[in-house]
Amino acid sequence: VTRLYAFLRMRQNLKYFDKMRCLRKRSAVSFLGVLVICLLFMNLYIEDGYVLEGDKQLIRETATHQLNPERYVHTFKDLSNFSGSINISYRYLAGTPLPRKRYLTIGLSSVKRKKGNYLLETIKSIFEQSSYEELKEIAVVVQLADFDSAWCEGIVQDISQKFAHHIIAGRLIVIHVPEEYYPVLDGLKRNYNDPEDRVKFRSKQNVDYAFLLNFCANLSDYYVMLEDDVRCSKNFLTAVKKVITSREGSYWVTLEFSKLGYIGKLYHSHDLPRLAHFLLMFYQEMPCDWLLIHFRGLLAQKEVIRFKPSLFQHMGYYSSYKGAENKLKDDDFEEESFDIPDNPPANLHTNMNVFENYEASKAYSSIDEYFWGKAPSTGDFYGIVFEKPIKISKIKVVTGTEDRQNDILHHGALEVGEKIIGSKKGRQCTTYLRLGEFKNGNFEITDVEHKVLFDINCMRILVTKSQKEWLIIRSISVWTSQTPNQ
Repeated sequence: VTRLYAFLRMRQNLKYFDKMRCLRKRSAVSFLGVLVICLLFMNLYIEDGYVLEGDKQLIRETATHQLNPERYVHTFKDLSNFSGSINISYRYLAGTPLPRKRYLTIGLSSVKRKKGNYLLETIKSIFEQSSYEELKEIAVVVQLADFDSAWCEGIVQDISQKFAHHIIAGRLIVIHVPEEYYPVLDGLKRNYNDPEDRVKFRSKQNVDYAFLLNFCANLSDYYVMLEDDVRCSKNFLTAVKKVITSREGSYWVTLEFSKLGYIGKLYHSHDLPRLAHFLLMFYQEMPCDWLLIHFRGLLAQKEVIRFKPSLFQHMGYYSSYKGAENKLKDDDFEEESFDIPDNPPANLHTNMNVFENYEASKAYSSIDEYFWGKAPSTGDFYGIVFEKPIKISKIKVVTGTEDRQNDILHHGALEVGEKIIGSKKGRQCTTYLRLGEFKNGNFEITDVEHKVLFDINCMRILVTKSQKEWLIIRSISVWTSQTPNQ
């Protein structure tokens, strides 16, 4: 009886546990069902919020011409690996492969315009504004990027007739990329509410430029992009070389010699493959001049480095897009040759109290930057120690700006020195010769090599009387004559 009672009790317990398990299962199923429904509603809410936020982000991106880093993070990682060329077969319409590497390649891409054609004038300006010595260091590559073969043949004939000697000399090449190499150009995203034909035009232009950059990657040390309706400044190559020399030792991706569009943008040739891949990757996203801003930003150049006066001027009256009027002009352009300083490599230092990030290096530059120090005292200085002893022909120093005309050096002198002592970081000259005093905040002297008999190692701006006003040194310009070791 006892065993029977125990058996029945155990059986009853088992039924109870089975019932409880069923209840748990039902509860779990019900709970999971409710959870799934909640998640679906949450997902719909999140997606709706995401869409709304996405619309806001799109508006923000449209307004600021920005690419979303999270959206394209994979491409940013890949960008560093894009050092190889794009596999394209180019047709040589005029000229042959360059026999030797040059200093600068000038790239032009041209298509058929409904009104006007400025390509021949642009090529003419490049060659006419260059000296015989400069011509030895440049190569001009013209890409005819129109799919109208008859138009291409006619343009090639005109170029061959007018510039035959430059083609023979290996300075001028005309190329074409067949249409089969182009990606899809119809039915693209209509970013910025552009009409379809505008989207197609700017997307194809990005591809055109990518193919041109790819071709030019190994032709020279540097590359400058021009448009096909540009006038050049006299001896622009010499000016470009001086600027590059003045930037020696500093990092840059793009130097700009015009403030308009894709005109006068200079690159290291080793960056061209990555830029070509980048333009192809985002060819349908936005115009090329906006993409260029993102490219230099991705390679850690956040600020524009633009030089004045501009070396290139837009001369076309009609745009290549639908023949629309385009009257844009660069008011910083100067056609005649101008005197860009040499500013040889040097170490810069000061004992003045520097304001924020207006450090000493910003005065010894051709771009629109300046040094700004708090009210200097008698004996304060701004020093320049040249990497090599030099012969100087001319010195010019400008203080103050149009906005802060009283932040000039009211009492100061300029001195040059010799006989360097000290370690690399603390190098200075033992003796100085005073060349003159500042007048109205400025200093200028010529024929220095005839007034100073020694090779100059140092130069300094010396404050000769304390002032309550702060000091802006807007520019320091140094022109050299023949160096001692030349």
